[in-house]
Amino acid sequence: MEPILFEKKEHVGWITLNSPKKRNALSLDLMDEMQKQLDVISKDRDIHVLVIKGNGPAFCAGHNINELVGAEYKLDHFRKIFSVCTKMMQTLHKIPQPVIAQVHGVAMAAGCQLVAACDLAIADSKTKFSTPGVKIGLFCSTPMVPLSRVIGRRRALDMLFSGRFVSAKEAEGFGLVNKVVEPEILSKETERWANEISKFSLFTLELGKKAFYHQISLDEESAYKYATEVISKNCLSEDAQKGMKAFLEKRKPKWKDR
Repeated sequence: MEPILFEKKEHVGWITLNSPKKRNALSLDLMDEMQKQLDVISKDRDIHVLVIKGNGPAFCAGHNINELVGAEYKLDHFRKIFSVCTKMMQTLHKIPQPVIAQVHGVAMAAGCQLVAACDLAIADSKTKFSTPGVKIGLFCSTPMVPLSRVIGRRRALDMLFSGRFVSAKEAEGFGLVNKVVEPEILSKETERWANEISKFSLFTLELGKKAFYHQISLDEESAYKYATEVISKNCLSEDAQKGMKAFLEKRKPKWKDR
């Protein structure tokens, strides 16, 4: 069985985690395949939005614990696993396309990390989120990185120290997910949302995504200085000029991706 599946519908790419019997655990094999697919997607200018979802009863239950337990494993083995995972998570921010997590069932540990690492997230109302590593003596240190940046210190530390499950409604209040919908409309609502964003210029989406992640760690004065330069140069782009002209003429623009 292929660890991930990929399909493209118009301007939307869909990655499906495909290890349902293991609750889509992030094995080395799955992460390697995901990285390869993300590298391909990053170069496909016909894909404007990427959705990540899971097959089976869970979105993702975290790392494959079987790859973490064994007297034969040395430090370099664990470094490799978490380095591969870190690269994959960071790639989600680096590719030009906005990335949406479509979440159901549970998103635990590295699965919760995956949700937090995506640009946007939608979940069904029965989904539960947790970073339960503390319960097995393995603090969720790497999931902590995107989680704390998305939901803030107090809420992240609550999840990390307690390992408790957070409901979809609570996760929405935290800002971990953007939308919560009923299970029967999750796929349809995700597709509608992805299609809505995919209508825009990939040039503009890529520019905005890159600018967002660069400015978010800057102080306000530096962020404004950087953003002023970005938007000034953006005004010179062909898509911006076409888009503004189309707005003034009350018609839809035709993007050139430049």
